[in-house]
Amino acid sequence: MTGNLLFEAIVFLAGAIICVSLAKRVGLSSVIGYLLAGILIGPYVLGFIGEEGEDILHFAEFGVVMMLFLIGLEIEPKNFWKMRKTILGMGGLQVGLTMLLTYGLFVLLGYDSIVALVIAMAVSLSSTAIAMQTIKEKGMMETTSGTSSFSILLFQDIIVIFMLGVLPLMSNSNNDTATLDHSEDLSLLESLPLGFQTLAIIISVALIVVAGRYLIVPMLRKVAKTGVRELLIAAAFLIVFAISYLMEFVGISPALGAFLGGVVLSNSEFKHELESTLEPFKNLLLGLFFMAVGASINFIVIAKNPLTIGGILIAVIVLKAIVLFVVGHMFKLKLDQKLLLTFNLSQIGEFAFVLLSFAFGLNILEQEQMDILLVITALSMSLTPILGMINERFILPKVGTKEFIKRPMDHIAKSQKVILVGFGHFGSTVGRFMRSHGVEATILDFDSNRVDFLRKMGFEVYYGDATRLDLLESAGIADAKLLICATNKIAVAKAITKIVKEKYPHVELMVRTKNRYDAYELLNLDVNNIYRETLDTSLALASDALHKLGFRKYTLNRQVQNFIKYDEASLRRLAAEPKREEDYVFKARKEIEQQEKSLEEDFKRGIVDFDNHWDSEHIRKQLEKSNET
Repeated sequence: MTGNLLFEAIVFLAGAIICVSLAKRVGLSSVIGYLLAGILIGPYVLGFIGEEGEDILHFAEFGVVMMLFLIGLEIEPKNFWKMRKTILGMGGLQVGLTMLLTYGLFVLLGYDSIVALVIAMAVSLSSTAIAMQTIKEKGMMETTSGTSSFSILLFQDIIVIFMLGVLPLMSNSNNDTATLDHSEDLSLLESLPLGFQTLAIIISVALIVVAGRYLIVPMLRKVAKTGVRELLIAAAFLIVFAISYLMEFVGISPALGAFLGGVVLSNSEFKHELESTLEPFKNLLLGLFFMAVGASINFIVIAKNPLTIGGILIAVIVLKAIVLFVVGHMFKLKLDQKLLLTFNLSQIGEFAFVLLSFAFGLNILEQEQMDILLVITALSMSLTPILGMINERFILPKVGTKEFIKRPMDHIAKSQKVILVGFGHFGSTVGRFMRSHGVEATILDFDSNRVDFLRKMGFEVYYGDATRLDLLESAGIADAKLLICATNKIAVAKAITKIVKEKYPHVELMVRTKNRYDAYELLNLDVNNIYRETLDTSLALASDALHKLGFRKYTLNRQVQNFIKYDEASLRRLAAEPKREEDYVFKARKEIEQQEKSLEEDFKRGIVDFDNHWDSEHIRKQLEKSNET
């Protein structure tokens, strides 16, 4: 039943739709659904796909490459430089301790020292694909555990370059003929002396930086001028594939190269366009990658060595968990953040497949060792979402910031009439401005490190997940008048909205959104107070620009209010429309034309044209004349 490309495509897509839908319905991560789909359609269960699944795994790795490219787009170079201590500190400590303990474990198990060192390298690497997907799904990127996980993963992606470079040297010491037998398989980097390897890496990174500024951005500008969207999609793929190929050619991780390319382009005007263009493809390819991992689990090898595989799997996960917990403790993470970090990164990652395969090609590993290690790697990745779910549902609710558990619930309920969910950059501005007017808010945040810091600053703040009804009730929602949702995660905002609308309809909701599309979803949930985070700022900038060109400030202020009024009305009309591209674009264009026409008529009709109020040129001249006399 294998061998037909169209049939395999149907099987993969059908498996993804069915299994992911079932996983989400029972409250599990989409990653579990993809892995389960891969196991079911793989060669060892239903047999819909055979050994060609290995080729699909290599193709699906582009999902990881695209994910790191998009992560790079989100990080400006100055912010990346600020994270250097966390990247080197937490990442270096995690990799070093894990390698040391793993090496000792496998030497005790009777493995050759060189083989034990290779295994230690592989075990020290965690899965960027699974960890980052989980962090994004749960909205934890801005939390302490999220940034810590990202720092460790980034260090691992960098250090894997040097691991691949060292493997041929280990092969020489283990088997003098190995590198000769497989010299045709070595990349440019491994075939060079050590000094030239470093030079090749530096030149490659420099090429990415220079190309990003003087080649890629000018190319994107020319493509954008054509107005053909599919050309921009092709250009985005060209950038990712070209950078990945260059990195792979010199022996560097393609995913790391893609990340550097994203960082270089993070300050360009095409940042958001590239993100929106590649995001759907990235998610689809990541899903394909997870399915390929599930399909690669060899149940025949497991049946032959169940005790060996089970024992090593448990030992590796426990060992990595201990190291991660210790690293989190050394960097002063709170208990809940340490647990999130531990459960998120305790698996072996996708780069272990590359490392182990390369070591096998250099005759460092034997076939049986290779088979066992690949199965353990795939199983550890498959178990991660399940362990994370156990942590989230059964462990985290019992830990975290202890003061929240000890504080009486009636004290919270009586204290404030406003509940503020999320205290990042946006929420802190809202909270501080309200506080300056004598209005206190009960603040809920999911990052316990941030919670403790805010308490020291004098804010009444509590740790927890605001999508839980019991937490909202403990925070006094029954007697609250307002609930302000300041988080930038639409999934969290929707979950809170549904709870409040159903259980406490008297509470007025005020919700932050990132864009029009998020606003559409909330409007369809009957939320009336929606605040798009870019609307007021962009109008303030446009107003100031027009003022500098000679327009009166009061006139502009009135026109800004009119613009918001017309835009809100348009937003509500479009919210009910299905987002089919052609119909939606046509109606949206009509709305924009009508909005601009209304604003122009307001101006010409004299609603604002003859407003001689504050900041008018007329009053300024009168004041100047009175001062002269």
